[in-house]
Amino acid sequence: MMNTNSLPKIGIILGTNRPHRIGGDIAQWVQAHMTSPAFTTDIIDLAQVNLPFLDEPEIPAAAHYTQPHTKAWSNQVQQYAGFVLLFPQYNWGYPAVLKNALDYLYREWAHKPVSTIVYGNHGGMQAEIAMRFVTSGLHMNALAVNPELVVTPDMVNDQGQFQDVNQALSRSADDMALLVTEFNNVLK
Repeated sequence: MMNTNSLPKIGIILGTNRPHRIGGDIAQWVQAHMTSPAFTTDIIDLAQVNLPFLDEPEIPAAAHYTQPHTKAWSNQVQQYAGFVLLFPQYNWGYPAVLKNALDYLYREWAHKPVSTIVYGNHGGMQAEIAMRFVTSGLHMNALAVNPELVVTPDMVNDQGQFQDVNQALSRSADDMALLVTEFNNVLK
C-alpha cells in the first residue's frame, strides 16, 4: 500500500471570498477530477485563510515576515509542490483576495507548477491572461492546461447555487484529465 503522506501535494486555491459563492462547489468538483496515484490535493479556501490586506513592513522577496498570519501562510504554501488557482472572472480580471494572497509571499511560489481555472458567464480568458502576468512575476511555472469554465444562468437556481454541478461542468471533464496528466508529468 502506498503512503500518501509522501506524495507531493497540489493546493487548489479557491480565490474568492464572496458570500453565496459557487466557488466551493467548483473547488470540490475540481478536486474530485484531480485524482492521481502521483499526488494528493487540498482545497485552500482564501475565505478561511482570511489574510488582511498586505501588512508586512518589508517586501515579500526579503522573506522577513513579522506578522503571525504571514508566517502561517508561508508555512502552509511551502507544503505544496504545485497549485491550481481557481477563481471567478471579475470585470475581466481576478479577485483582489487572490492577488493579495499571492502578494504576501514570493520565494514560496517560485518554480512551482501552476494552472488557472477561471469561471464566469463568459468563461475567464481575460482573467487568465491577467493572472499569467502575476504568476510569471512570481517565477511560477505556468502549465499549458488552464481549463475555462463557462457558468451560465440556467446552471444555477434562484439562490444562485448550482442545480447540478456535475452536469454543469461536464464539458470540462476532459480538460481536467489533461490537467492531471500535466501535473503527473511535471512532478516526476
